[in-house]
Amino acid sequence: MNRKSFLSSLITTGAVLSAGDSWSATPPPALSLPALQYQKPGNIPPYLKPGDTIGITSPAGYISLMEIRGSVQLMESWGFKVQIGRSVGKKDFTYGGTDAERAADLQQMLDNPEIKAVMCARGGYGLVRIIDLISFKSFVKQPKWVIGFSDVTVLHAHIHQNFGIATLHSKMCNSFPDDWTTAEPVQISTILSIRQALTGEDFKYTLAAAGANRSGRGQGQLIGGNLSIIESVAGTGSDIQTKGKILFVEDTGEYLYTIDRMFWSLKRRGKLSQLAGLVIGGFKLKPDDPGEEFGKTIEEIVMEKVSGYDYPVCFGFPVGHQRNNMAMKCGAAHILEVNAGGAALRSL
Repeated sequence: MNRKSFLSSLITTGAVLSAGDSWSATPPPALSLPALQYQKPGNIPPYLKPGDTIGITSPAGYISLMEIRGSVQLMESWGFKVQIGRSVGKKDFTYGGTDAERAADLQQMLDNPEIKAVMCARGGYGLVRIIDLISFKSFVKQPKWVIGFSDVTVLHAHIHQNFGIATLHSKMCNSFPDDWTTAEPVQISTILSIRQALTGEDFKYTLAAAGANRSGRGQGQLIGGNLSIIESVAGTGSDIQTKGKILFVEDTGEYLYTIDRMFWSLKRRGKLSQLAGLVIGGFKLKPDDPGEEFGKTIEEIVMEKVSGYDYPVCFGFPVGHQRNNMAMKCGAAHILEVNAGGAALRSL
């Protein structure tokens, strides 16, 4: 029995879920601002159609076959085929196999012309150990969607900076619930946003006003991901260039002072000076140690660093290590609008 047959024996076919609306609130009123110069979008991989194959690989942390069954079940119900990589189920301490095994599996997924999208099974740690082992020669000739977040920010940054090909920042296999009948609406909408993005549906995310927001309108390629990972690739061949772009960031498990330090690094390296917009997603923080209180909020940390600039800034965006982690097309052109009524981000 092959790996796919084995997995299929573990799951039953579920009901096909209909596409839901994007995560939204009341859209903000239109801004009366002059039109911005259009920025050429990145190279958009072909959107998926029924019968296309999505490959699942685990280039970072370990994950078992059982843990991906919910994602396979749902993606097959969407009409896609699924190919499970050899790194799924492999274990080398915390990793999904050795560096060589994970690199080989990711390479095969990128090179195989029958695979139209590559979903990373989970994050964790490990992509930075193998990124320089990967050849993107075939991938550049036949681009395909690369999907994931957290540690997968290494791939988003590297692909965007070196090849200008759009990728998909979104939940991964380990975020798909096993039982959709008990899934919360926000879980369903975030997972369905992956299908919307992969099939080329237009989307617009809107959210209510936040007190620290800064009004404005910006247009440019959307880039970003996990703040710690963005900082970890600074000065390398994967370091992102931010001029004229909309940057989004999120993080988890960090102290406030660490977040402050990373934003100072962004500022000192010129990454914040010429943005088209800044989107702040979810930040799950470690509590300050008693007697070592930092004294600033996330909002205060950010606005201190961008006080000399005039682009729009919004807080509380539904992206990050949280249930409301919506799919974001990195490298694709977007418009960010922020005003007293709220904020909106839409793809072009």
